[in-house]
Amino acid sequence: MFYLGIDISKDSFDVALLSADQRWRGQFSNDAPGFVKLARWLKKRRVDELHACMEATNRYWEALALFLTDEGHQVSVVNPKLIKRHAEATMQRNKTDAQDALTIADYCAKQQPDLWKPPSAAQRELKVMARHLQALKADRQRERNRQKSGLSSAPVLEAIERHIAFLEDQIAELEERIQDHIDQHPDLKRDKELLQSIPGVGPIVAATFLAEVPHVANFAQARQVAAYAGLTPGEHHSGSSIHRPGKLVKWGNAHLRTVFYMPALSAHLHNTIVRNLKERLEARGKSKMTVIVAAMRKLLHLCYGVLKTRKPFQENHALNAQLT
Repeated sequence: MFYLGIDISKDSFDVALLSADQRWRGQFSNDAPGFVKLARWLKKRRVDELHACMEATNRYWEALALFLTDEGHQVSVVNPKLIKRHAEATMQRNKTDAQDALTIADYCAKQQPDLWKPPSAAQRELKVMARHLQALKADRQRERNRQKSGLSSAPVLEAIERHIAFLEDQIAELEERIQDHIDQHPDLKRDKELLQSIPGVGPIVAATFLAEVPHVANFAQARQVAAYAGLTPGEHHSGSSIHRPGKLVKWGNAHLRTVFYMPALSAHLHNTIVRNLKERLEARGKSKMTVIVAAMRKLLHLCYGVLKTRKPFQENHALNAQLT
């Protein structure tokens, strides 16, 4: 088995190839010609079984991961924090692109990270649209904040108002395109219907979940999906004197966290399970944000449940499951 560590950026990527007794390094352009050169480079070194590993850095890694998978290689895509921790654990003092590639290869060989499963073309397109929708909504919120910031200039306020109207048109158009895209693909449409059977989960939440979690089969338990979204608290206890309260570990998918926030604020009005959870936590004196995060996590668990079981949400069944 060969292990390939890839340190990737927008325009290029460095690689480090490890075998049982040898190592090689190289650099290639992050485009189709660079991918072909990498394939030739690997073939020249008679690489047959390859496990490649790279960090999930923006979207720069996606095309190369797809190329290597299509070439028949094993690919892992890991959180950059894991590589950083590995570098610290191995007492590395230098930080260069070439060294980072070697660190990733060493991590891959020693830790054997889970393999990445490429989403379908329809899921990839959905992901691009869902993320652009979030960006448009963030832009609209920034403009609304400026509008309410006390500006007195009439021309500026007018420009902001026009920009908000433009963004709202773009948002409405993209939301319609997202739903049309889902409806054109039977698998996505069935999954969307399952997700929207959950009270509090609307079409955009469902679409974003399908975009960001394309393969629920990769998760053995609902709490793994919550960890993937960065919605699990971390404990800090040491000895008899350090007992800090749990704090949210935001290592996961920020897009999932963002889209579940607003539904969590109002889910208790429509969803008995979330309402019961909210009442229990409030009775224990938990803060407002703790309650919201718990509601986000519960909705995420329910989304995982309906897709895993392939059955629409049933309130009585879910309530009975909680009691057993």
